[in-house]
Amino acid sequence: MTPRVEFVATSPRWRAALPARSLARATIAVAAAESGVALTPGAELCINLADDAGVRGLNARWRGLDKPTNVLSFPAAPPAEIGGARLLGDIVLAFETLVREAADEGKPLADHYRHLVAHGFLHLLGFDHDDEVDAARMEAIETRILERLGVADPYRVDAKADAP
Repeated sequence: MTPRVEFVATSPRWRAALPARSLARATIAVAAAESGVALTPGAELCINLADDAGVRGLNARWRGLDKPTNVLSFPAAPPAEIGGARLLGDIVLAFETLVREAADEGKPLADHYRHLVAHGFLHLLGFDHDDEVDAARMEAIETRILERLGVADPYRVDAKADAP
């Protein structure tokens, strides 16, 4: 079941940089299929296409970290209840941080964006990377999602060398 994706664009810079909405919808569809989590019909989530300032404020308020980060996820239901939840939660992405990271890592912006959309979505479903076992499981799912989308494995040590 592919959830419905709504968008809030709090930074206008996204529109000129890439087709964020279509890329996110395609990524979420593949991520939902690869996650192994059965979602209820009519499930939905929101993606906020924000800037560093907006993400910094959210990061400070909710995580106690007064700095921007690339992606934040706000699940609407506990992991044990996500399969029956109509509202999955919110994903917030920071434009400047994503652009900087993609450039620093030698990756196309669209590929890095897709990775972080998938990463944020998996967090909504209850996946995490708090320990080595959970991190390996989450990274394996992300890698499968991105492979289906034609995106290089972001965890491969030489992935940077493969980027155009």
